[in-house]
Amino acid sequence: MPSEADSLVAALRGTAPIFSFEFFPPKDDEGEAILWQTIADLEPLQPTFVSVTYGAGGTSQERTVRITSRIAEQTAMRPVGHLTLVSQTKGEIESVLKQYAAAGVDHVLALRGDPKGGPRAPWESHPDGMTHAIDLVELASGLGGFRIGVAAFPEGHPDAQSLQHDAEVLVAKAQAGAEFAITQLFFRAADYFSLVERVRALGSDIPIIPGIMPILNFAQVARMAELSGAELPREVLDEVEPIQDDKDAVRAKGIELATKLCRDLLAGGAPGLHFITLNRSKATREIFEALRATGDL
Repeated sequence: MPSEADSLVAALRGTAPIFSFEFFPPKDDEGEAILWQTIADLEPLQPTFVSVTYGAGGTSQERTVRITSRIAEQTAMRPVGHLTLVSQTKGEIESVLKQYAAAGVDHVLALRGDPKGGPRAPWESHPDGMTHAIDLVELASGLGGFRIGVAAFPEGHPDAQSLQHDAEVLVAKAQAGAEFAITQLFFRAADYFSLVERVRALGSDIPIIPGIMPILNFAQVARMAELSGAELPREVLDEVEPIQDDKDAVRAKGIELATKLCRDLLAGGAPGLHFITLNRSKATREIFEALRATGDL
């Protein structure tokens, strides 16, 4: 396990806001080449950490683990390794954890993951697997050597009984060993701050990092929001719908809206920002540089 001074947790509890980048696993070698160029473009910004997700339904695990390990071994960036429960036995998940440990990846993000049929499909556990993210937190914590993060949902997990119950689940994961959380994409700062208030009211001080996805392609982001249970607010739609057929205008407006959201979050006390890059560096750099130019980061 990293020393406390070198951990992501220490950075999150510091005075300066952290920032991080999330990448998707490429589907082929061409996509992987684009990803590595994006990583090279963003590394000079010195992010606090980076992460590579699994593909839909737990696919791409081998490529994700390999890329995450290579980031640890060949760059100066701290990778956070993704883990999900989808279609895996407990032994297979332990094997992934050991692969991460062998590569020097000592921070992990423990997620249930989306069912193979998509986020809205019924969950089906592997007969020799686990059912809830808290089970994965307990497994990683029991193995030792890891700092563990989990997912958080400003608008509630699609399966949650209520927003309050969703907050209680996050607090339970913290009590089981999780030390930080990263949110699903969202578009209203108020939704994030309401989640933080619910968690704090339950007595937990787990740092919650907001996940930021700029609207660069209206149809794509609308679909991702629908699948994840996030709402595209009316005030956002009012700005984007009139220009949705103009790709350049949508991109410019998306960057403008994301930059404002980031400023509102940081001004309200968020510990940092987690940029969902879609494996492209240009928009992320534009938002980052706008925030840095005004002293927000």
